[in-house]
Amino acid sequence: MRHFRTVLSTAVAAALGSALAQAAISDDVIKIGVLTDMSGTYSDLAGPGVVAAAEMAIADAGGKVAGKPIVMLKADHQNKADIAANKAREWNDVEKVDAYVDLVTTSTALAVMEIAKNASKVVLVSGAGSSRITNEDCNPVTVHWTYDTYAMAKGTGSAMVKEGGKTWFFLTADYAFGQNLQKDVSAVVEASGGKVLGAVKHPFPASDFSSFILQAQASGAQVIGLANAGADTTNAIKAANEFGIVAGGQKLAGLLVFISDVHSLGLPVAQGLTLTTGFYWDYDDQTRAWSKRFFEKTGKMPTMVQAGVYSSLMHYFKAIEATGSDDGPTVIKQMKSGPVEDFFSRHGKIRDDGRLVHDMFLAEVKKPSESKAPWDYYKILRVIPGDEAYLPLSESKCPLVRKS
Repeated sequence: MRHFRTVLSTAVAAALGSALAQAAISDDVIKIGVLTDMSGTYSDLAGPGVVAAAEMAIADAGGKVAGKPIVMLKADHQNKADIAANKAREWNDVEKVDAYVDLVTTSTALAVMEIAKNASKVVLVSGAGSSRITNEDCNPVTVHWTYDTYAMAKGTGSAMVKEGGKTWFFLTADYAFGQNLQKDVSAVVEASGGKVLGAVKHPFPASDFSSFILQAQASGAQVIGLANAGADTTNAIKAANEFGIVAGGQKLAGLLVFISDVHSLGLPVAQGLTLTTGFYWDYDDQTRAWSKRFFEKTGKMPTMVQAGVYSSLMHYFKAIEATGSDDGPTVIKQMKSGPVEDFFSRHGKIRDDGRLVHDMFLAEVKKPSESKAPWDYYKILRVIPGDEAYLPLSESKCPLVRKS
């Protein structure tokens, strides 16, 4: 009888092991859902280019991972949290999506993160910027890949103060991202001995910046900080140019400027802007090689968000391959276990809070006379080491962070 029980126990264990192995990949495909802004304020910096980057990652993975085909879904969340949340629920309940990708716009990212956390699905945030994502609103299945408002503040904010920009006035997009960016930059300015004279919130999105620029001009601040992004930033810079802001002695600080913005503005308008970026296509041979492929596919050079989507997906696919599982927490644990070193991420590591820490770049937009070819827009002033660029874990409010 004892022998029979032993044999039965062994057989049950084997059967359970087999069942678990079969269940490691929950169905016959690995499904990713790209949620982005396809037609609005952020469509140039994310949008169709994000979809193209995801397609490149799938193709470079051979179309399969762990023997299962990769399927991509895509949708336009229109920068609205309710639309993003509804699509995320539908993809979870009906399509059985394994990972949500990009999520440009902080409000959409935070909405989808909550749904994904409850469903144990992976979130790979590239386009959204708020440091809240891996600080007070962190969760166990989200990785914030490309940049955040803290890194922008540490780069551009501190650089402008060092150059003599001691007094600031902010034009701030009136939603979570803009408010967070203003808060993070203000802290850096004040810690560096500067002073914030005031701020004005503008609707998101906005097209007419005349009244906001006039308020900033009247403040007398040495620096006008643009706590916005995408078309809002380019429209604000155009308005500032029309009102002679720079000619009058004030400086503009584009606190989140993308190469797509510079391309839209043109070098005569954008020249001299100081900015922080997580990626520049012309940095070295690796960035140029990948970006050339992206250009051949899209006709444009990639923004840091688009490059970040590719990088995050390739690391995600590698984690599935290594674990043989598409279970969210299992995959995230694997993603956090090793370095992230590729054309995008230099000296990268994913911390307990889900923040990918990688080197950032302080750059200046070239004068037209300095540009030697199309898209030759940036002078890299400084490489900002990742540990310097991002919020120290000792200051984190994320409950996932192990406090010493």
